[in-house]
Amino acid sequence: MQMLLTVMVVVQMLSALVMIGLVLIQHGKGADMGASFGSGASGSLFGATGSANFLSRSTGVCAAVFFACTLALAYFGNLRASTGGGESILERAVPAASTAASAAPASQIPGAASAAAPVVVPQSPAPGASGAAQIPAK
Repeated sequence: MQMLLTVMVVVQMLSALVMIGLVLIQHGKGADMGASFGSGASGSLFGATGSANFLSRSTGVCAAVFFACTLALAYFGNLRASTGGGESILERAVPAASTAASAAPASQIPGAASAAAPVVVPQSPAPGASGAAQIPAK
């Protein structure tokens, strides 16, 4: 199964690279537009472009291969994840600290603030106060 996935990834990468190369070397549709307004004749400015040439057909085949490989890899990836015990990634996570270590008082932790330090809690404004009453005065 791992060998099949490796082959699928290699085929997908090769088809993507070939498709990028084919798109970059093709002649764009807008390249003939300047020729129709000046020194050339181009009948395909707003009309039909005719039959597809070898490059456009090859690009279509590479796109179909890339799409098929992407679907197959998504299917196999989902199949592999669902057969991994039936639990999610969060259920498989290992707890970071034991409960005994997290229950230690703050005074035993080096560098921790003392427990006698006062805690400042901001007070909320009255429920009916306007926005101007919530701005602190200087």
